[in-house]
Amino acid sequence: MPRYIVLLGPPGAGKGTQAKLMIEKTGLVHISSGDIFRENIKNQTELGQLAQAFINKGELVPDDVTIAMIQERFSRPDCAQGAILDGFPRTKAQAEVLEKMLEGFDGQVDLVPFITASEEVLVERLGGRWSCRSQGHVYHEKFNPPKRSGSCDLDGSELYQREDDKAETVKRRILVYMKDTSPLIAFYTRQGKLIKIDGAQPIEQVTEVLVDALKSKKII
Repeated sequence: MPRYIVLLGPPGAGKGTQAKLMIEKTGLVHISSGDIFRENIKNQTELGQLAQAFINKGELVPDDVTIAMIQERFSRPDCAQGAILDGFPRTKAQAEVLEKMLEGFDGQVDLVPFITASEEVLVERLGGRWSCRSQGHVYHEKFNPPKRSGSCDLDGSELYQREDDKAETVKRRILVYMKDTSPLIAFYTRQGKLIKIDGAQPIEQVTEVLVDALKSKKII
């Protein structure tokens, strides 16, 4: 039976780092909604063209288009054993559709790790990020500072801070995420599938909690 994991977490919680480790531990394919959108748009698939039309008008891509992309991705051979979902579902309505979709693949959501941290920690992590203009190399003023302030160690180009990484923008992103995701968290909590993990801990400790959860569900 295929196994499915829904990975939740606000920007800066360390979800991406743990997703990579989970892939190694489980052997499951990582499905990112953002990657699927980019792939379909780049390849000019029918769904990609439809999504692009909404994006060009400044509108949100409707759920049915997103869901159709996800369903197509599930049908590929590398998903035979299941998948780690990242960025989908985003709402309770999407989660309910996902449940019905997975029935068609003889599976269900087995585990929902919710990696989180305080706003202070998240802002510190994201608000201190700087990128180089040439190649996009990323630095952090506290955790990974450049050798010379304002200059990339690798190519010497100027470092700048993206709008998404400025403190006020980060706070808004966190607020929007928590508001939009709270019904989803409640949905999976009621099902007994959600495990809340303190993302402010060292990476190794977060991984340890995740591995224990995966073992408890007999996913590894």
